[in-house]
Amino acid sequence: MDGREITVKSVTFPRQRGSVLYACSPSGPETIAGDGTSRTADQIHLVSLLRESLARMEGSPWTEGRFSGPADLPLQILHDPLGRPHLRLGECEGPAISFSEGGGKIWAALSGDTSEIGIDAAGTDEFPDDYPFHRAFHDQELRHALMLTSGNSKKASALLWSIKEAAVKAVGCAFHLVDPRQICVDPSVAEEDGGHFFTVGFSGKVLVRFPLMKDRCLWVRSHFQEEMWLSIALLNRQRRNAVARRLEHGGEMT
Repeated sequence: MDGREITVKSVTFPRQRGSVLYACSPSGPETIAGDGTSRTADQIHLVSLLRESLARMEGSPWTEGRFSGPADLPLQILHDPLGRPHLRLGECEGPAISFSEGGGKIWAALSGDTSEIGIDAAGTDEFPDDYPFHRAFHDQELRHALMLTSGNSKKASALLWSIKEAAVKAVGCAFHLVDPRQICVDPSVAEEDGGHFFTVGFSGKVLVRFPLMKDRCLWVRSHFQEEMWLSIALLNRQRRNAVARRLEHGGEMT
């Protein structure tokens, strides 16, 4: 760490009581943990800061109980076979976490409730003019993203990719078990502070491994900053069709 102050921010999703906390820091040197997984000291530092902010939140299931225990209990970041990170405080399972790297920074997100989450940062420089858009995006997705980005194809592609990457991280399979075109990004349903909220659906292999995803709604909030999109996904425990009916009939979004 270079000593610069790290700001912890939060985002609240439609129909969710808890918030997702997130922060970033410059990427540091990578270290190898005892279980053979690679991570950086920045990840532990960021999660520690997020945990401190979570402990001050009211109404979170994590502010009372074992996870809010002594600050000197060791934080551990473990990984399952598909690479999904899991947080432990001492012997206790912690809230969902997710990481991403982009623009020379490492990003970390921490769930304020019991939802699963994913975070991804995608820069416009990752999508040249000859990028095979048809292999990753549906036509209707790209048209809507182009509308949101004033026709900028690089910016539109970075938006869609960050949404899809964050979504598969929240599910827990990343792109090991799903093709980008098996993820469908619906048109944005709300705006807040310059960001956009989307709902995301799945088809194909991911529904075979995670059949409950067929009836669940996954939200993604995307915000553009410094030539990159930052997207945070939250796996909503509500049924997807119930959410869709509320939106169709003008139901309250907050």
